Amino acid sequence: MDFETVSPEDFGAALTGIGLNLLVHDVQAQVAFLGDVFGVRAQRVSVDFAIVPYHGHLLQLHSDGTFSGHPLISLLPENPPRGAGVEIRLYHSDPDRAAERAIAAGAVVLQDPTDKPHGLREAVILCDNGYAWVPSRPLDPAERKAL
Repeated sequence: MDFETVSPEDFGAALTGIGLNLLVHDVQAQVAFLGDVFGVRAQRVSVDFAIVPYHGHLLQLHSDGTFSGHPLISLLPENPPRGAGVEIRLYHSDPDRAAERAIAAGAVVLQDPTDKPHGLREAVILCDNGYAWVPSRPLDPAERKAL
C-alpha cells in the first residue's frame, strides 16, 4: 500500500491486528523526534496526522484537533506529560545508538542502555509528549552469560 496516496477510507479498511494511535501536541515535532532518535521515516506527514511504519507494523500520530469529537480528548491532562504509563517498545532497535541520538536531540533518557535478565538490552527514552520509548535488541550469547 502506498501510504502517500491511499485514501483514508482504504487505509482504514486495510488495518488489521492491533493499532497504536498516539495523540500528540505537535505531529511534525513527534515525527522529527522519531526520525532523529530511531531513524524512522514517517509518511503522509501533516500538521494533523502521520503514519509511522516500523518493522511491518504501523503507528499513527494524531494531533489533538483530530480527536475533537472523540471521548478520550476530555481525559487528556491540561499539563504534560500526557503519556505517563504508556511504554512503546521498538524491538530490534539499538538502545545505545538510540540513547546517544536522544541526548543529541534534547530528549530525556530515563534509563541508560542496560542488559536485562529477560534477554534484551534496552533503554527508556521520554519524548516531549511523555511517552516512554524503549528501544531494545536481543542479547548475544556472551552478554546473556555475563548476566
